[in-house]
Amino acid sequence: MRHAAEHDYGYTRVAMATHVIFAAPFFLDATLRFVRGASHLPGVDLTLVSQDPVDNLPADIRERIAGHWRVGDALDPGNLAQAANELQQRFGKARRYIATLEQLQVPLAIARESLGIDGLDPEAARNFRDKARMKTVLRDAGVSCARHALVAEPESARVFARDVGYPLVVKPPAGAGGKATYRVDSDEQLERFLGRYAPDPNHPSLYEEFVRGTEFSFDSVMLDGKLVWHSISRYVPSPLEVLENPWIQWCVLLPRDISGSEFDPIRAAAETGLHALGLENGLSHMEWFRLMDGRIAISEVGARPPGAQITSLLSYAHDIDFYKAWPRLVVFDEFDPPPRRYAAGAAYIRGQGRGRVRAIHGLDEAQRRFGELVVEAKLPREGQPPSDSYEGDGYVIVRHPETSVVEDSLSEIVKLIRVELA
Repeated sequence: MRHAAEHDYGYTRVAMATHVIFAAPFFLDATLRFVRGASHLPGVDLTLVSQDPVDNLPADIRERIAGHWRVGDALDPGNLAQAANELQQRFGKARRYIATLEQLQVPLAIARESLGIDGLDPEAARNFRDKARMKTVLRDAGVSCARHALVAEPESARVFARDVGYPLVVKPPAGAGGKATYRVDSDEQLERFLGRYAPDPNHPSLYEEFVRGTEFSFDSVMLDGKLVWHSISRYVPSPLEVLENPWIQWCVLLPRDISGSEFDPIRAAAETGLHALGLENGLSHMEWFRLMDGRIAISEVGARPPGAQITSLLSYAHDIDFYKAWPRLVVFDEFDPPPRRYAAGAAYIRGQGRGRVRAIHGLDEAQRRFGELVVEAKLPREGQPPSDSYEGDGYVIVRHPETSVVEDSLSEIVKLIRVELA
């Protein structure tokens, strides 16, 4: 390591380069890919703030970071600010204070403002984090999204249901990744739901119209308030359907060609919406629907990199490392829009049955038929508990210059590979 001294919470050395702080509460695999990318930024001293001890870092990252500060609660703005002050005393004023976790965006923005560090401000962060507020901002900007209401008492839920009709989608206003999202199909289901999860002013729920159509994501880069690059992915089927049906295997497809006029409406709506929400520089992840009548409706937006291996898919489709491109973008406001060289897709493998992983079937046949297309895979280990996420227990990523080849292979892979639980 490049430190003069070490104690339980940090390191002491003389600042020699641009100081960047990365808030990573827990050293999860997805987070560490971005930390690793940031650690390779030239001329940067990268320091970390986390709840996990520094010894839990992989050795290759531990050797590249300049320092670390451990906190008890990394979602607390005061803790984030205090940790940054301690690190800045040792490594100089931080140019940026960054994070990928959705739940960190507001507390980190508050901490940045108190520290005088550039980045997404608290008002803009709240626009992205609070889904009811987000939809109000989008609607006021003329951007189409599902009808919604922030419900703080049961009767308001009943009124919304009468006005909009069923099905409805109910979620927390600060949701992420489809967690705690429910579909309600009737008055009887609504009453049962209200009996279990009655909203109140301190714990409101976001009620939305259930949108029927094909679900996509729109990942994009804004620089100086202008859309300079974007990617479009298709979900097969939607994450909500996956959460409701444990037997469904699902996929994400990045077509090679996204230049068609059928995507003009989302390109225009995304730029307008992101500007209204307050994103001037950065990468965002937007989920949207093409409705059955051809119109579009934006579901939600995050001012952060995408999850569900979509960042990896972007890397494979464009032949660049987005885990390095993202920190360069948010630290130096630099991004070179890459051409789309391949179609890419991820097939998510979900355990069937109950219990822990007992066996994986169909791997040999999948390898025989599609092995030359596979660029990355993560399969569950025997004995591990099943995931409660729509991402499932593992995934297989494939790519090819032709979209049809990728689409067909994804369809077959989710039929062939079966994870048995028992």
